[in-house]
Amino acid sequence: MKVNKLAWRNLWRRKRRTLITAFSIAFGVLLAVTFTGTGDYAYTNMIDASANMGLGHVTVEPRGYNETPSLDKRLQHADDTRARLLHLPGVSNAYVRILGQAMFASAAKNVGGVFLGIDPAAESGTHNLLLRSLVEGELFPAGRGHGAVVGSKLAEKLNLSLGRKLVYTTSDANGDIVSEIARVSGIFRTGADEADGSMVLLPIDAVRDTLNYAPHEASLVAVIVDDQRRAETLTQAIAAQVGNPQREVLPWQRTQPEIAGVVAMDRSGNYISQLLVGLLVAAGILNTLLMSVLERTREFGVMMALGMAPRTLFRLVITESLWLAVLGLLLGVIITVPWFLYLVYVGIDFSAAIGQDYSAGGVLVDPVLRIRLYRESALAILAGVFTLTLLSGLYPAWRAARVPPVQSLKAL
Repeated sequence: MKVNKLAWRNLWRRKRRTLITAFSIAFGVLLAVTFTGTGDYAYTNMIDASANMGLGHVTVEPRGYNETPSLDKRLQHADDTRARLLHLPGVSNAYVRILGQAMFASAAKNVGGVFLGIDPAAESGTHNLLLRSLVEGELFPAGRGHGAVVGSKLAEKLNLSLGRKLVYTTSDANGDIVSEIARVSGIFRTGADEADGSMVLLPIDAVRDTLNYAPHEASLVAVIVDDQRRAETLTQAIAAQVGNPQREVLPWQRTQPEIAGVVAMDRSGNYISQLLVGLLVAAGILNTLLMSVLERTREFGVMMALGMAPRTLFRLVITESLWLAVLGLLLGVIITVPWFLYLVYVGIDFSAAIGQDYSAGGVLVDPVLRIRLYRESALAILAGVFTLTLLSGLYPAWRAARVPPVQSLKAL
């Protein structure tokens, strides 16, 4: 207890220096929260947006489909698989879909692209980014109708508008070339040029008829999970529930490697930035504590001459660094909370700097800088700053405990 009080009093001998160091720790907390929080928000948004564009966080698909996607690879009993997955804890929803490449044509021209066959009775904008981005018209009705929802840039290329005919040509389950006519019922605009310029939504029953699929067949079942961080864990549970030798159950990192690469690279840069900030803060703390120790060399000599053990001096300086960590973290919370709340509820709009295409790796990116901090990220920041502060006090503490009493008394 006496060591704690003495350490606290020692810190305030040089109030200005102590406050400057404490505020440097607080500023480090603010930067760490900003880097980590904006990363957590951006990564979660990118992953969720990518999942909502067709493949889900976890995908159940025919074996080999991920390496060489083709319409002759079919998932059997897809609807039954979906029904079983809906009962798994952590699964928000699951959607049966047919995904394939096609040539789209109008009276104006031909354009290559991707179609996604969906069940309009089961799908909604909640887990389908393309439906959530409808700007004209509406989703086609359930059944074997011939409606189509097209991207805005694809509509421009083909000179399409609501009610106009769209011809799509692809290969069926047997490898034969087939064509079908659809009428545009809706147009979506996500802000991602790759999606807006190449994707078309079609009714799954009509696509099955065109491709000669059985009523229970599809390309995949896209599984949406409650928390994208649990995707790999849930992959194992889903594989145990519906897996068999003819199927693969893959997390988004496998089915969407471009997004996984973007996230991994950006996260690595984020960690490096935080490490550099941490080292700068640690250097400031080390300087403060070392200067404090050097200024008190004679004082330490007197204390040791009076019988204080070197380990007690070591504890004293370490306790000073502990108090400095506590003070810095408290100030960090005080200055970070208003900034955090501003980014949560308002954010910083970078749309003017980004331009019209808000995408990375073909996936929509929010042009407004916002923040989202997971509990484990917050605990990691607090623990990291606290540990760095204590580690910064090790050398000054060792230095204080190592100087012999007689030499200390001769220092001044």
